[in-house]
Amino acid sequence: MARRKMDDREPAAAGAGADARAVLSIAGAIGETRGVALVLHGGRADSYESVRGTHLSPARMLPFARALRRAGGRDGLAVWTLRNRYRGWNGKDMSPVQDARWALSRISREHPGVPVYLLGHSMGGLTALYVADHPQVEAVVALAPWLNGETPVNRVAGRRILIVHGTDDRWTSPANSLAYARRADGVAESVDYVALKGAGHFMFRRISLWNSLATGFILDAFAGSSGRNIQSRADTFRSLLPAAGASLPVVM
Repeated sequence: MARRKMDDREPAAAGAGADARAVLSIAGAIGETRGVALVLHGGRADSYESVRGTHLSPARMLPFARALRRAGGRDGLAVWTLRNRYRGWNGKDMSPVQDARWALSRISREHPGVPVYLLGHSMGGLTALYVADHPQVEAVVALAPWLNGETPVNRVAGRRILIVHGTDDRWTSPANSLAYARRADGVAESVDYVALKGAGHFMFRRISLWNSLATGFILDAFAGSSGRNIQSRADTFRSLLPAAGASLPVVM
């Protein structure tokens, strides 16, 4: 059963949801914790409305968190799922970035030096790329991320990156994601970009492939850094995308 960790920061002096608190749900590893996956949900451009567990954005990430726990928990992978304070990015406040950095500080406190793998969808994908400069982060998966030409690539220096975007996405831009991947190539340790034909923003179509790519990539990174013999499970990713750093984009 997952533990819950409540936000211990002072409330920010911001909009209608100023007293909102972020929440971490923690599915601990079985035995020693050798890695932590942090799962980040999507949201809106501007909103200080408090996030509830019943909202679709955090609920959409639960199957991904469960798949990671099933696949890696017995080998030492803990899965932390963040529910943000506010639904919005909120301009210069970058509210979810603040929340993700708080979550990473809590991971560092409980598991100093343990590698961290970020998985985010939409606004959560943007957030993951913003906080990838945390010293424990080793790999990032961004699903249908909300990116533009100003999204910085310096924060992913030395990290492994996977971006997956549906070709029929009408909410966030596949072209911007591909442009970001090309800018990050040579800055990150490796960059993989997958274009899913016919898939839209909310991952209803081809959900098993979204999940296999995300879970397999994180397991592959976890196997490499932890030394655990889980390659048979990580091979799902490499069977789909055999060559790291393959020419961009890979279309599936």
